[in-house]
Amino acid sequence: MITIYHNPMCSKSRECLQLLELEQLPFTTVKYLNEPLSKKEMKELLKKLGIKPIELVRQKEAVWTSGYKDKKLTDTQIVEALVQHPILIERPIVVNGDKAIIARPADKVHDIL
Repeated sequence: MITIYHNPMCSKSRECLQLLELEQLPFTTVKYLNEPLSKKEMKELLKKLGIKPIELVRQKEAVWTSGYKDKKLTDTQIVEALVQHPILIERPIVVNGDKAIIARPADKVHDIL
């Protein structure tokens, strides 16, 4: 099953959602700002993405620049920040089975379908 972690306020996320709809494949939408991921889910997502936690952080977000930017954080602390502040999560993320990608640009979603 395909899952998109979606932020409706983000144009890139909306664009990716439209591409998935055009493919007419079944998928689930998770509005992660309304349905925050648990620490366990975040770790699983990072494993599927194959990236370090810092690579998932939107480092220009005010929450990051004001609270975390100049601190030396462990991967665990970054995961905790992502769970506590889901706005920090780079988007959109598309998961297909045991693989995931950050679909930026949106047409990158085709790499995982």
